[in-house]
Amino acid sequence: MAFQNYTLFDMSNTDFIGLKNFKEIISTPDFKEILWNSFIWVAVSLFFQLTIGFTLALFLRKSFRGRGIYQAFVFFPWAMSGFLIGLIWRWMFNGQNGVINDLLLKVGLIDQQIPFLSDPKWAMTSVIIANIWYGVTFFAIMIMAALQSIPEELYEAADIDGANKVQQLVKITIPYIMPTLLSTILLRVIWILNFPDLIYSMTNGGPAGSTHILSTFMIEKVIYAQDYGQAGAVGVIIIGLLLMFAIFFLLVTNYRKAGDF
Repeated sequence: MAFQNYTLFDMSNTDFIGLKNFKEIISTPDFKEILWNSFIWVAVSLFFQLTIGFTLALFLRKSFRGRGIYQAFVFFPWAMSGFLIGLIWRWMFNGQNGVINDLLLKVGLIDQQIPFLSDPKWAMTSVIIANIWYGVTFFAIMIMAALQSIPEELYEAADIDGANKVQQLVKITIPYIMPTLLSTILLRVIWILNFPDLIYSMTNGGPAGSTHILSTFMIEKVIYAQDYGQAGAVGVIIIGLLLMFAIFFLLVTNYRKAGDF
């Protein structure tokens, strides 16, 4: 479809048109902003998901009273659909009666309500916060599973040698679970870029396209423009970008030797 004139307005004319769809997509006035939004959406979400998820996994690895309850709270978001999570956060970020505005007013951090989802300055930050909350769970689950495979003898030997907790983290924990970290990071980059559900249910790509990423832009081409050719072109662009990133990522991280001591 990416190479055809495939629109629902004229199904009788689906001729091959070469790269015309790609040219029209790239020449779209907002395309550069959409690319930048896509980069920010992936990079910021990934950084905080990894950092918070790794911290939670280290915390939950140890046995303590009520550990099961904490794990349930941490794993809960992953059991929900992205669209439903978007609706929940949309209500929370509501500019008039949302709970986030209410809490910020009560603690004195703001003196008037903020239109989080209708203000271009706040909209992207809001959807990223929601995405971070959703994606932390995946990192926590994967890293917790990897941490269970580390032999306790390594930590006992490190204690005998006088290594502190930070040294054990850097010299034992991270190298040992590096294959899991790398594969999880690669998967999350692919999934975050292809995760329009949350943005679409929170902002529908607005206001004024300020939260559009490539995958929501593709959906817009299908639903509103009903242009499957241009939507297909956006899909091919997404595949191309992810393919280049995956090759670069695996080469730079030397994935085959990850985990070797």
